[in-house]
Amino acid sequence: MPELPEVETVMRGLDGYLTGRVIARATLHRPDLRFPVPKELPELLTGATVSGFRRRGKYMFLRLDRGMSVLIHLGMSGRILLNGDAAAALHEHLTIETVDGRRVGLVDPRRFGALDVIATADEEQHRLIAGMGPEPLGNEFSAPVLLAALQGKSVSIKAALLDQKIVAGIGNIYASEALFRARISPRRLAGAVGAARAERLVPAIRETLTEAIAAGGSSLRDYVQPNGELGYFQHAWKVYGRTGEACERCPGLPACAGIRCFTQGGRSSFYCPRTQG
Repeated sequence: MPELPEVETVMRGLDGYLTGRVIARATLHRPDLRFPVPKELPELLTGATVSGFRRRGKYMFLRLDRGMSVLIHLGMSGRILLNGDAAAALHEHLTIETVDGRRVGLVDPRRFGALDVIATADEEQHRLIAGMGPEPLGNEFSAPVLLAALQGKSVSIKAALLDQKIVAGIGNIYASEALFRARISPRRLAGAVGAARAERLVPAIRETLTEAIAAGGSSLRDYVQPNGELGYFQHAWKVYGRTGEACERCPGLPACAGIRCFTQGGRSSFYCPRTQG
């Protein structure tokens, strides 16, 4: 599933492509994705001016000059196509066309994504957003805030980072990468992280996400940027997907055991047992 850097990359692409433009036509090609899509969505979009975009966690809001927003969630296989060929766009569920000839298509073969409508002023109250934790790149996210959220938690720190109520937008890849940078084992209990580790973890999360956004995200399976290009942060992964290799902090094989992978909460976790405690 696209994580924060991938969603941020898609949102920035849409912002530059659509903001300030008037929608001439909006066509809904099926009535549902993960949930039913509001029937009034095409009518709401048609004739409106796109006033901007906002990301919250792994969700995007397309904002209209009518005081309404369209929530977009890419799910596991969702993609945004800019100026794509309508005839070639299989599984395109929503098409937006502007008066100046621009075209945007939402493609989602597995239909795990979502589209919904909400007043812009009420975005934070949407049922998929309400209760979400702070944005990891925002000023409201800090070591004391994270430490307070982890207090008493009996789950692993890796599982805690994936909990969107603790911090928004982090998924499996970037949790593993940030924990490596912070020298924290994914097995460590969240409630036992402590102040010193939290002080290392918050900047590690910020650095990991910022670098991934600059790289256009990580391209795995279905994800590509709106312009069709691949993200390339996967080439900078320090532990994810590198089982058996020596990490950058170790003297090399066979002096160290190498990066290990184990299943944690049904997902693969990667870490260096020698340097992460």
